[in-house]
Amino acid sequence: MSDIDIRTTGRAGRITLTRPKALNALTYEMCMAIDTALRNWREDDAVDLIILDAEGDKAFCAGGDIAELYETGTKGDFGFGQTFWRDEYRLNALVFEYPKPVVSFLQGFTMGGGVGVGCHGNHRIVGESSKISMPECSIGLVPDVGGTLMLALAPGRLGEFLGMTGHRMGPADAILAGFADHFIPLAHWSDLIEMLEASGNADLLQDHAETPPEGKLPGMQSDIDQAFGGETLGDILINLRDSDRDFASNTLDALQRNAPLSMACTVEMLHRLRGPALTMRRALEMEYRFTYRAMEHGDFLEGIRAQIIDKDRNPNWQFADLSVPAAAVSKMLQRLGADALTFEEE
Repeated sequence: MSDIDIRTTGRAGRITLTRPKALNALTYEMCMAIDTALRNWREDDAVDLIILDAEGDKAFCAGGDIAELYETGTKGDFGFGQTFWRDEYRLNALVFEYPKPVVSFLQGFTMGGGVGVGCHGNHRIVGESSKISMPECSIGLVPDVGGTLMLALAPGRLGEFLGMTGHRMGPADAILAGFADHFIPLAHWSDLIEMLEASGNADLLQDHAETPPEGKLPGMQSDIDQAFGGETLGDILINLRDSDRDFASNTLDALQRNAPLSMACTVEMLHRLRGPALTMRRALEMEYRFTYRAMEHGDFLEGIRAQIIDKDRNPNWQFADLSVPAAAVSKMLQRLGADALTFEEE
């Protein structure tokens, strides 16, 4: 497949995304190719670890390829999208639960679906150019691909802030929020990959990790915790409107561009997930409740139209006044019954 290069080199299973002109956006076929490779290598004693990387300087992976999702959804065919998300989420769980080390090299943009592939392994490497974000609320989705797990675990209320605003994290902030593990300058990556291939030993990464340039989130943490500590989107908006700080006005501007229903559901999902019962599978199952309904009952198709198809940046959101009824949130997140997301061992 020209969009992805899957091979074995030395002791490593190698997966390289090769769509740099499309910012390595994931197609359904790419997801399935990764899934197949990981399952084959899981029992292969010749493979000690997995290395994920991508061609080009601009992006590891800027998300899922949503052209086909839009094309099918606008024709009233919601099945393709439901299948895409179901199988993608199963892949996300496979990466998270993988019994061998998974090393990912995350240059440039890592967003949405890229997070689901690149940020669930146990050795996530960022460099000077890395920018990691979950911008789904801007297209009428919610943070998904297991992103809600990391958002729910992030310090304080960073999860709500990152999930609702789509804020782009540099290397230090990605490590702070739990989306990355080590900062290693980009110039060292090629040699490191050769060492990993030869040795099959992921522990050597720690020896090459450096202190990243200072991030932005620590200086914003108190403002974020104060503003995003509310129980609902409405509470958060009140907190922001009552503040005279620049942070509040800038954040309000960001939120007003996004889908209100998506933001309200994001807050509710993180609140439901936090606690001792939090697992990757529970996070993915909750996300699938929303995405399963996103085309028919959410704002996904309108978000894609406004941001990517017509590019008018003027979406006609539901609840455009930012007042989202609790019943609308409950409808998007209610259990799916026979259509619920399941996993291979179940």
